Amino acid sequence: MDTLFGGDLSVATLILLFGALALALGFEFVNGFHDTANAVATVIYTRSLPPTAAVLLSGTCNFIGVSLSTGAVAFGIIALLPVELIIDVGSGPGFAMVFSLLFSAIIWNLGTWYFGLPASSSHTLIGSIVGVGLMNSYLSDHAFGDGINWGKVQDTGMALLVSPLVGFCAAGLLLLLSKALIRNPALYQEPPKDGKPPLPVRALLWFTCASVSFAHGSNDGQKGMGLIMLVLIGIVPAGYALNLSTSGADIAALQQGTTAAIAYFDAKADGVTMNAGDAKVALSNYLRSGVLDSSVYAAAAAKSHELDQELTGITAFSQLSPDQRSVTRRDAFLITETVNKLNKQGKLPAGDDTKPLLSLSKNLKSVTSFIPTWVKFAVALALGLGTTVGWKRIVVTVGEKIGKAHLTYAQGASAELVAAACIGAADMWGLPVSTTHVLSSGIAGTMAANRSGLQTATLRNVLLAWVLTLPVCVLLGAALFGSSLFLVLRVFGIH
Repeated sequence: MDTLFGGDLSVATLILLFGALALALGFEFVNGFHDTANAVATVIYTRSLPPTAAVLLSGTCNFIGVSLSTGAVAFGIIALLPVELIIDVGSGPGFAMVFSLLFSAIIWNLGTWYFGLPASSSHTLIGSIVGVGLMNSYLSDHAFGDGINWGKVQDTGMALLVSPLVGFCAAGLLLLLSKALIRNPALYQEPPKDGKPPLPVRALLWFTCASVSFAHGSNDGQKGMGLIMLVLIGIVPAGYALNLSTSGADIAALQQGTTAAIAYFDAKADGVTMNAGDAKVALSNYLRSGVLDSSVYAAAAAKSHELDQELTGITAFSQLSPDQRSVTRRDAFLITETVNKLNKQGKLPAGDDTKPLLSLSKNLKSVTSFIPTWVKFAVALALGLGTTVGWKRIVVTVGEKIGKAHLTYAQGASAELVAAACIGAADMWGLPVSTTHVLSSGIAGTMAANRSGLQTATLRNVLLAWVLTLPVCVLLGAALFGSSLFLVLRVFGIH
C-alpha cells in the first residue's frame, strides 16, 4: 500500500482516497454498460453473435483500448476545469470539485440508462465541469463564468456537435457506396429469424464491433483516468504530483529549460519583480482571463526562478519532500500553461528564441501529465466489467427503435466502421467525442439512406435527452459543487 500510494497514510486519508477512487471507477463502470451497449447493438441485432459473446467481445476490446490509450483525452478533460481548482486540487474546493463531477455524471447516466436513452457520457461530464466552474466563479470574487476554459469548451463542444453529423452522413454514404460496389443482396436484407449470416458477414461485423469497442475504450476510458489522477494528486501528492520515474538527465534538461525561461521572462518584465505568492495569483488570473501585461512576465519569471531552485541539486523527484513535490507540480503546471497560452495568443517570438520555451513546456508536461499503469488497468477493468451488465436497455433502443425496419448487415457494419474511425481520429487529436451520438446517428443515417424509415417518437426522445444533457448536468454539477464545498469546509474541515 505504501509503495502504491507513496507513503504512510492515515485512516481518514485512506477512507477519502478509496471513496473517491470508488466513485471514479463507478463512473467508468456505468459508462461501460451505458455507452458500450451501442457497440454491441448491431452485432446482436444482425444475429452475428449471441448477446453473451457480443458483450464479452466488446468488454475485452474496451479493456485493451483503455490499456493502450495515450492519456491525451484524459488531460484534455482536465484542461476544462478552473485553473485555481487544478493547481490546488488537494484543497477543500478541489475535493468538492472531484466529488461533484463524479456524482452528477453518475446520476444522469443512470437516469438515462433506466429509460433506455442512449445519452452521452462525454456531454454529461463536460456539462458537470461547466457547472462546477460557474458555481466556483459565483462563490468567489471572480466575474460569473470567469475561470472556465471557454476556448477548450468551445473546441470540445464543436467536436461533440460535429461528430454526430459526420456519423449520420458518412454512414449513409458508406452504405450507398457499398450497394454500388458490393452486389450481394443478402447484405442489404433483414437477417433471417432463424440461422446465422454467412461467415464472411459475421467476421466483418465481429471486426466492426471490436473496432468500436476498442475506440470507445481508448477515448471514453481516459475521462475516468483524468479524474482518478486528480484524486491521486490531491490526496496522495507524494506518489502522484510528479512522475517519479523521470530520469536525472531529464531533470537536468528541465533545469536548462528554466534557465532559458528566466532569461526570456526577465527581459520581457520591464524591470517589474514579483514574489512567489503574488506570482501564483497573477498567472492564475492570466490563464483565466487572457489579459497580458508586464506583470504576467514578471510572475512567469518568478515562478521560473522558483522552479529552478526546486530542481537544483536533485537527480530524482523522490529526493523532494511530499510538500515540495506539490509545489513543484504547481509551478510546472503554471509555467507550462502560461507558455502554451502565450504561444496560442501569438505573443512568443518566431524562430529559435521560442524553441527553448516550447521544449520546456513539453518536458514539464511529461512530468505532470502521466498515467500510471495500475490506473489504466483499474479503469480498463471497470469499463470492461460494466460492459457485461445492464447493456440490454440501450441495445433495444439502438437495435429496434431508431429505424422502422430491422437492422441489416450492411447498415450495422457501415455505422460501426464510421463510428470507429471518427472516435479514433478524435483520440489522436485529444478530443472527447460521444460513442453514443456517433453510432446512433450512424444507424439513423443508414436507415435514411436505405429509405427504411425512422421512428420519430424514439428520435424525439433521444434528441431530447441529448439536448437536456448539457443544461441538466450544468445544474447538477453546480448544485453538487456548492453542497460538497459546504461539507468539506464545514463538516470535514478540509480547507
